Amino acid sequence: MTMSANVRAFALGDRVRHAARPEWGVGEITAAESLVQDGKPTQRLVIRFERGGFKTLSSAFADLRPASELPPVASEKSIDPLAAPDESAEERLLAIPDTATDPFIPLKKRMIATLGLYRFTGNGGSLIDWACMQTGLKDPMVRFNRHELEEFFKRFRFALDQHLARLGKDARRQEPGLLDELAPTIGADARQVLRRADVMR
Repeated sequence: MTMSANVRAFALGDRVRHAARPEWGVGEITAAESLVQDGKPTQRLVIRFERGGFKTLSSAFADLRPASELPPVASEKSIDPLAAPDESAEERLLAIPDTATDPFIPLKKRMIATLGLYRFTGNGGSLIDWACMQTGLKDPMVRFNRHELEEFFKRFRFALDQHLARLGKDARRQEPGLLDELAPTIGADARQVLRRADVMR
């Protein structure tokens, strides 16, 4: 795990988001302790996230940002369960995030973002976390039932597998050592996709 490049000082009551875990929602700092790690100032923070509950994080490692710095998400609007279905929510469930697909982002960062999406599974709380991240809804069960989310997740995972296979082929052509460099962080599901695409042994 690498240290976050821009370590900030946070105070009690600050509202933050974890950039790598958008599914946790906005969090409020309930405790902050100043520390020194590897000769650099850092903080141990206890944060109560809307969906993630209480987390104890180090500001040296967690990519924490003031909530106002990241764009608001749909979850910050009230959802009327009797309103007409939001078709864009269905599209957002199936979309691979820009951090994994934007061609202006370096290939290594796109690969890391894509591999990070394999942390979600199609069952239990992980399915709900995935749906929250994708749609921005605090409670996706207001809009979708579990069966619908499971079906959307299967379609998303199929698209994610295809995307990873393409990225893997690009990596072999453009940056031959990249997959070897990232090998320790590649989970079993992603490794299997890369092997099927014949870009990783």
